[in-house]
Amino acid sequence: MSSGCAPGREAAQKAPASRRYRVMVDDNFHYMDENERHEHGSYDTLNEALTACRAIVEKSVNDQLEDNPGITAERLFDRYRSFGEDPFILVVDGKDDRASEFSAWEYAKSLGEARCQRRG
Repeated sequence: MSSGCAPGREAAQKAPASRRYRVMVDDNFHYMDENERHEHGSYDTLNEALTACRAIVEKSVNDQLEDNPGITAERLFDRYRSFGEDPFILVVDGKDDRASEFSAWEYAKSLGEARCQRRG
């Protein structure tokens, strides 16, 4: 599941002209603390923003795998929810419901299951 609706996710501030999507990152270790939130980047297309979000989650999951050899998929997901980065997409101008469909938590869970199963 997604980490939920953190305050401020609904309203986007102005990004550079022509950049429609902003990738913001919450720190799961500081859950719901907007002071720990940072902007990863601004993108012209939803696909670019989704690619950036996936890369952020992949790095968080890979870091946990490296630090915890032999970890189970369930434990890996628990560690991600506690310590990983939680990216999300803000639409700067207008509305795009597809942007809110991405869930970093769901992606991390499926990624962890696949990586742990592959490791066998």
